[in-house]
Amino acid sequence: MSTADDESVFDRYRADVDRPMRRLFGTYGRDRRGWFVLGVLANLVAQFASLVPPVVLGAAIDGVFGVGQFQLPLVPDGWLPRTQAAAFEFSLVAIAGAFVLTALATWVYGVAANEFAHGVMHEVRVDCFEKLSGLDMSFFDDKQTGEVLSILSSDTENLELFLDDALVSSVRLGTLLLGIGIVLFLEQPYLAVVTLVAVPVMVLFTLWFMRAAEPRYAARRSSIANLNTRIENAVAGVELTKATASEPYETDRVRGASRRLFDDTMHMLRLSYFYRPGMELLAGLSFALTFGVGGYWLLVGPPVSGAGSLQVGTFVTFLLLTQRFVSPLAEVSDIVDRYENAKVSSERVFGLMDIPPTVTDAADAVELTDVEGRVAYDDVTFAYPDGPDGANAADDEHAGRDATTDGGTDATTGGRADEGPVIEDVSFEAEPGETVALVGPTGAGKSTLAKLLLRLYDTTEGAVRVDGHDVREVTRDSLRDAVGYVGQDAVLFDGTIAENVRYGRFEADADAVREACRAAEAHDFITDLPAGYDTRVGERGVKLSGGQRQRIAIARAMLRDPAILILDEATSAVDTATEARIQRSLDRLSEDRTTLAIAHRLSTVTDADTILVVEDGQVVERGTHDDLKDGDGLYAALWAAQAGEGVVDELVDRADADD
Repeated sequence: MSTADDESVFDRYRADVDRPMRRLFGTYGRDRRGWFVLGVLANLVAQFASLVPPVVLGAAIDGVFGVGQFQLPLVPDGWLPRTQAAAFEFSLVAIAGAFVLTALATWVYGVAANEFAHGVMHEVRVDCFEKLSGLDMSFFDDKQTGEVLSILSSDTENLELFLDDALVSSVRLGTLLLGIGIVLFLEQPYLAVVTLVAVPVMVLFTLWFMRAAEPRYAARRSSIANLNTRIENAVAGVELTKATASEPYETDRVRGASRRLFDDTMHMLRLSYFYRPGMELLAGLSFALTFGVGGYWLLVGPPVSGAGSLQVGTFVTFLLLTQRFVSPLAEVSDIVDRYENAKVSSERVFGLMDIPPTVTDAADAVELTDVEGRVAYDDVTFAYPDGPDGANAADDEHAGRDATTDGGTDATTGGRADEGPVIEDVSFEAEPGETVALVGPTGAGKSTLAKLLLRLYDTTEGAVRVDGHDVREVTRDSLRDAVGYVGQDAVLFDGTIAENVRYGRFEADADAVREACRAAEAHDFITDLPAGYDTRVGERGVKLSGGQRQRIAIARAMLRDPAILILDEATSAVDTATEARIQRSLDRLSEDRTTLAIAHRLSTVTDADTILVVEDGQVVERGTHDDLKDGDGLYAALWAAQAGEGVVDELVDRADADD
């Protein structure tokens, strides 16, 4: 089980989920209850039809091949044939007809049950992903990717297996036991009591097993998620691992997570393998007891006075029907196994569904239209949330990097609200068409300031305004439609170049895509590719170089044509010559737009209208490049460290030479 130290946001909300299986059926089964009812009815028909052959066989042994009268439970004697030949023909037709009816009803049952199960799980998967995509950035700062994937794949799969398999088996078993019990009591009540005496013991044994198994299943699910996270992190960081010769270290970490899963799995299986043989033993003893008492009855006489008579055919029917429920009862362990897995998984699914977003549209939010691009930060203070649904950007592997960047360079100074704000009392304005640059040391909070404009987080104090509107008072879609973002790491999805450029403007035609790529200086290299704009870029764009990926991202922003632009270290991940080429396309992109440019290389923002120097979450200097360069503050020191004014000329010269 998760400890207090490694408890995730899922665990905290999962603990509050009440009656998860009832909630699963109530939330997702209600609209598909027609399929469920049809499946149950078809199952009843199939199971009761399957009981006909052994009952008819027993009656035939006594009434056709023996000396007794041909009789069937619940069937009036006047409906039954009186001659042996007619009784034989009747038995043959009844047995064959029962098999046909069982097959047809089983087919209907299977179709209906699967329509119900897979339909429910389709809705659960989609709702889980929709909920996940709607959560705040603070959730993703604190996320464990492996656990997220575990919920969307393994947990929903467990629910599907229960609804598709275990639920089917439990309904079949319940119907079968009910039908067998009815038939046995109609045939011979005393022997029926003997046969079914083990059932209450099995029920009590099962209840004990479920109570003992539940925490073990929960621990195993947690271990699976932990191992998934460990492997995902190791694969994502394989380049660093190899560069630092840390393969043994990562292997030890995976080995530890795998060992925890092994221990939790064996802890569960030891109990399960005690339960399964126990159920098989009880079912077998029930059969043996029926055989012993029935055989004694036929050989010696009734075991107790008043028990009545027992015919050979009836005894055969008892043995056949008892054998019919021995195997299904032994399957109860599999049903319980599926149920416990599904219960834990549904708790985790609803734990995810119950995480409340904090960045939401106000009830009276208005659409942001006709955006001019005036941006103002009024006494903005921000601290990362520290709560069940909040982020802690400084914890564990997140320490030392900004939770808001795309794998970027702007680390925060903490992450917990109780460690103080990461942005404090920041105020500035950008008029329409102006460029404001944010520079400063790594970890100063520059990217966090930019993300507040996109409202990926809400300010703790103060306000961010666009055209005079507090961003919390406008709809998020209209705000983000007005703001374009180009980050350090260009995010590309597996698909064609054209599809990636269109992302966010999916209706754009081919001419608009090409025009955006020309403006981003990407058209030439795209047309040189064998498939041109239909070239698949691979997962995360691995088939393209860093500079090519970045120009695709710039083309995407150009196609969106936003009034406000955020450039977050957009050139820091490429070489200097490529940087100059990208910088030209960025200059073209930022023309006539309000631009917030976050820069590590100061040479890229020398033409900014205003430069803000950010340190420890505060603006410590502001002015133009010339004013700040000639001063004796932090900017002047950073400029001197980056080789001064010669950097710009060198970049341009190299780019021109390459072209």
